[in-house]
Amino acid sequence: MKYKGIIFDMDGTIIDSTPLWQQVTRELLARKGIRPTPKELAELEAELEGIGLRPGCLILKKELGLRDSIEDLMREKQEQITLLFKKHVKFIDGFQNFHQKVMEKELKSGIATNADDVTLERAIEKLNLDKYFGEHIYNVTHVNNKHKPAPDLYLHAADKLELDPKNCMAIEDSSLGIKAAVDAGMFCIGINSNNNREALQEAHLIIDHY
Repeated sequence: MKYKGIIFDMDGTIIDSTPLWQQVTRELLARKGIRPTPKELAELEAELEGIGLRPGCLILKKELGLRDSIEDLMREKQEQITLLFKKHVKFIDGFQNFHQKVMEKELKSGIATNADDVTLERAIEKLNLDKYFGEHIYNVTHVNNKHKPAPDLYLHAADKLELDPKNCMAIEDSSLGIKAAVDAGMFCIGINSNNNREALQEAHLIIDHY
């Protein structure tokens, strides 16, 4: 078999968190007195999808002219997402059964996520991700905060799994993540968990569910 491992993105790929992040953004805008049209909101959410907390807050500050510091925006969103994760975060449908099949095939697996340390820790605590991936859970902190679409996260995860990137598959739900995986030399599967196939067009294969 050519492929020896699968590296997963986290938000929207393993955990069903995209609607929660969208809720946090909408509530933040409401607190700031910003009321975008449905079209403007959809465009903003598409721009933020898969980008990570700090880059996302940079976009919000720049495009919406917010006076808050980046750190304050990050703190505000982190506080709200932590509350939502505790109550509502769950696995993407089918992931657990799929991962069991990955293990039965004796494929190595890991996580490569744009998530910040706090958000990642909350996901690990809530869903026991280390039970599935052991120590092979990597985020932007492991690569000097080089967020996707840079390929660094995927290259780092492959290195830690002791695999050549060309022997790895990646599973992603965003255009940024797909670019990162493809640029790392991996076969990339786009999972349409956000009902936006357009964002997945650069993937080698698109699936609607596990």
